Amino acid sequence: MSQDIIHVYFVPGMAASPLIFENIKLPKDQFKMHMLEWLIPAKNESITQYAKRMVELIEHDNVVLVGVSFGGIMVQEMSKHIKLKKLIVVSSVKTKHEFSKRMKLARMTKAYKIMPTSLVNNIDALAKYTFGNTIKKRVALYRKYLSVTNKQYLDWAIKQVICWDQEKPLPEAIHIHGEKDAVFPHRCLGECITVKGGTHIMIIDRYKWFNKNLPKLILDEELA
Repeated sequence: MSQDIIHVYFVPGMAASPLIFENIKLPKDQFKMHMLEWLIPAKNESITQYAKRMVELIEHDNVVLVGVSFGGIMVQEMSKHIKLKKLIVVSSVKTKHEFSKRMKLARMTKAYKIMPTSLVNNIDALAKYTFGNTIKKRVALYRKYLSVTNKQYLDWAIKQVICWDQEKPLPEAIHIHGEKDAVFPHRCLGECITVKGGTHIMIIDRYKWFNKNLPKLILDEELA
């Protein structure tokens, strides 16, 4: 295999499987795609410690990291421990200041502590929390794409999202966000590539946009 091949590692959203990337296709003569799956966190494991464990799963140098939703937060944390070619954050946030008022309130009141158990026992609620208010689609999406129902993981992951404390955007992060994202309402700080009509699940239902533009972003080419 040519040494010019660029290795691109993908991290899915909270509790999601790499199947969310099933329609993402990058030119095989230029890129090799790798899918990372969620690990079960240790008790009281910090997001920094967890990110270091995720980095250990990367087998190549100077890679591209692409993360969606909570995966977008995770790849930013991972980027602090590895040299990257590109860091791409999709349908996510770059700082705690980009959270919705609802999430900020959940942090302030510690309401996130009572969320996880109900989510584990309620497929519809978990799907809504992960995919947003796509009422007709969310249970079907859950059954296909959400694979991690471990309570320890869910407790941990929800807390890490709500309590993420990043103050300033990482300057190297390329942020792609849908203008109709209901989970992380569009309030990008700093530079942001806005996908018109894109929702929180645009990696699934707007995959053609990503297939067209991800290679350009990675190779520093202008978007159409």
